[in-house]
Amino acid sequence: MDNFPLLSALIFIPLLGTCILPVVAARSVNVGPVALFFSGSAFFLSLLLWIGFDPHGGFQFLENMQWPSVTKIQYAVGIDGISLPLIVLTTFLTFIGIVLSEKRIQSHLREYMMCFLLLEGALIGMFAARDLVLFYIFFEAVLIPMFLLIGIWGGVRRIYATFKFFLFTLFGSLFMFAAIIILYVQAGTSDLGQLSTVDFDPSVQVCLWFCFFIAFAIKIPMWPFHTWLPDAHVEAPMAASVMLAGVMLKMGGYGMIRFMLPLFPAASLEYGWLITGLSIIAVVYGSLIALVQEDMKKLIAYSSIAHMGFVTAGFFTFDTLGYQGAMFQMISHGLISGALFICVGLLQARGGTRQIDAFSGVASHMPCLGVLVMIFTLATIGLPGTSGFVGEFFVLLALFKVSGVLAWLLGSALVLGAAYSLWLYKRVFLGEVNSLVSRFDDLSPREKYSLSSLAAIIVVLGLYPQFLLTVMAPSLEDVQKRFHAGLTQVDAGMNITMTPPEQIIPGLSIPESENTTKDDVDV
Repeated sequence: MDNFPLLSALIFIPLLGTCILPVVAARSVNVGPVALFFSGSAFFLSLLLWIGFDPHGGFQFLENMQWPSVTKIQYAVGIDGISLPLIVLTTFLTFIGIVLSEKRIQSHLREYMMCFLLLEGALIGMFAARDLVLFYIFFEAVLIPMFLLIGIWGGVRRIYATFKFFLFTLFGSLFMFAAIIILYVQAGTSDLGQLSTVDFDPSVQVCLWFCFFIAFAIKIPMWPFHTWLPDAHVEAPMAASVMLAGVMLKMGGYGMIRFMLPLFPAASLEYGWLITGLSIIAVVYGSLIALVQEDMKKLIAYSSIAHMGFVTAGFFTFDTLGYQGAMFQMISHGLISGALFICVGLLQARGGTRQIDAFSGVASHMPCLGVLVMIFTLATIGLPGTSGFVGEFFVLLALFKVSGVLAWLLGSALVLGAAYSLWLYKRVFLGEVNSLVSRFDDLSPREKYSLSSLAAIIVVLGLYPQFLLTVMAPSLEDVQKRFHAGLTQVDAGMNITMTPPEQIIPGLSIPESENTTKDDVDV
């Protein structure tokens, strides 16, 4: 396996499936199992990446191929502890989405599965790209299948939601494209490794930083760039909502930690207050709007805006602990929000509506779903012992070192999160069983196993977060080192001193050097 292009295989296997499905359908073969085979193969390969990954080895599984042109743009891919968890999350949620969609999509199943596999391949390629132009190609390619998934298989207002989603994200991408051109002209390369060694003038950094910021802020989405998200979620089919909330929102957070912080440290430090302020507004605003929603999908969509506010706030604490909390929150939110959108989709399929008032006593009539949704609800409010607690706790600790007032403002919004989550569970799952719910069947084996696997991972990560932290921590420390090195080169007086996490949390040990091993990490 040393010479096998494992990462390229992982990227192109879903794309190969996209090409093969029309041939299979032409021979009157059921496309569902074929799509499951390709998505399952991608998930299996992502697990091989995880098994073979060395947390202290930097970028691994590197592949480079020069384009046949005079430019220095190249096909360069590789993974580190930041991209690997997101790739595994992508393949896992794609597999779950296809499993649950195979029996639910009644029209144009072949085209639906083709869009889903194309979306998976583009997302993996984006997280693995080591060249900015290649990153941009995959970043934009993600729009096409999601545009089709919402526009063809979405709800009544799908056309409006689709074009709003497309225009918002395309608008942001144009700014990033302009920044990539400037970077290439100034540095003579689009390779991320070489760009990280270039010292950009502070005034140039500010211009480039804002261009990337607009693109990634729309993708997350941060307030006030968020208005496309509720409409897209409401109209998207169930599995598309899972991918949208579970993975696509993470594209913006990934871009911030991958590009904005290490490449433009001076601009990041100068305008970090802007990100922190918008993050706190997003958390409070998203929580308050979620409290008044009557549509379950809209409620979860606004809660996603609030939870992603923790991610952006964590990245701009300029602290390794904050980075780890933000990354952990991204993975945790991907699992939890994906699971909640599946649950809403199952209720909508049985009842024909998403309105909260239409349901009552679901837990009494569907006990399996009631137990699983309770786990996801407790995780989304950050109950200790679930994955939702770890990321938020780390972010609050890191932000407290910056400002106790800001940490209090961000932490107080957790009360609002508990209010709308428990309120939703009470109204839908508790109380007397009404006439609509009395006709429901409990979860099928396919639904039960899919949701149970998500619940198990959420609990495991909550009880043993080091399983994920040991993979991410060394790569995030490298980001911090490059951030400080860039500040030192621009202005030595701007350097900031960080308090070691061990002095904040007694008994916590997080990898700090290349000599640290997994056996050295424990809580």
